[in-house]
Amino acid sequence: MSADKDKLPVTAAIRELRNAGIKCPVLQYDYIERGGTARLASELDLDEHLVIKTLILETSDKSPLVILMHGDRSVSLKNLARFLGVKGVAPCAPAQAERYSGYKCGGTSPFGLRRKMPVYIEKSILDLPFFYINGGLRGLVLRLTPADLLQVLQPTPVQVAIEALD
Repeated sequence: MSADKDKLPVTAAIRELRNAGIKCPVLQYDYIERGGTARLASELDLDEHLVIKTLILETSDKSPLVILMHGDRSVSLKNLARFLGVKGVAPCAPAQAERYSGYKCGGTSPFGLRRKMPVYIEKSILDLPFFYINGGLRGLVLRLTPADLLQVLQPTPVQVAIEALD
């Protein structure tokens, strides 16, 4: 369901987008723990491929990074590590991801991060006409275009998607 503009929470992500002059539709849904992008897509009747997840990862030397991936795909950690020229890459523990990002897991946005981190994006996301991405709060999603994202973030395109593992 679409949210009433006057009742929308203002997150760090929304603030950063507004400061960049980007206005985008904001949608709200009933968040369920561990529901993931499949739950969001089902709740809002969206194609899960258009739902972009924001993942906080760490390299083998504990350097954090952000990767944006299609909801129906997974990240090949091996291919990402190879791309980065590091020994390995792994997901952060939830508490550590929250410290890096400033967001609760399930509500992580690449915008308005607490800590500056390099951002990587699955290259095919940039070919979409639009997509849905977390707005910095569980149950809050933004509809953006690749141009909107590129205006605010300077992500490095990568090709590390693999079929989602169930």
